[in-house]
Amino acid sequence: MTTQATSRKIKKSFTLAPEVVAFLSETREKRKAGSDSEALDLLLRELMLEAKRQAVDAAYKEYYDTASDEELAEEEQWAGMAGPGFLADIDSAEVQL
Repeated sequence: MTTQATSRKIKKSFTLAPEVVAFLSETREKRKAGSDSEALDLLLRELMLEAKRQAVDAAYKEYYDTASDEELAEEEQWAGMAGPGFLADIDSAEVQL
């Protein structure tokens, strides 16, 4: 972790159950994190990312659940113009992030 990233961090103190501390230590070792704090930061960032993904998925579901037949037909037209490999390109770009 860079010095700049560490200087922006806020020190907090938490009381954790023994099994959580053990999981954190295992995570630190598996991920080769420099400390339990870094391992916890990694786990929380993953959780935040997953929450954002779920929110986006829910927004898409809400859109498609409430979209009219005309809107869905227009979406299908746009998808046809983009070509069959369009979503595959997006998925592979996301994996590289």
